[in-house]
Amino acid sequence: MVLQPDEMKAIILRMKRAHGHLGSVIKMLEEGSECEDVLTQLAAVNKALSRSGFAIVSTGLQHCLTDGDGPSEADIAKMEKLFLALA
Repeated sequence: MVLQPDEMKAIILRMKRAHGHLGSVIKMLEEGSECEDVLTQLAAVNKALSRSGFAIVSTGLQHCLTDGDGPSEADIAKMEKLFLALA
């Protein structure tokens, strides 16, 4: 299944923000920032990336459920594997 760019705009934007935050985390480490501050920002990056992944899986599931006769057993297994990879 191929996801269309227009479906991914919000997800791409979220990932770009996470990319910027990760750069900030790296800079904080290089500058010797407080551990708590670094970990707080790193947690925010991790959460943004996780949500992006779940949004991609969700979009894929929507395609499986609306295309043709519904999802096949192979589609269900593939989506489950992708979903669990994010956990």
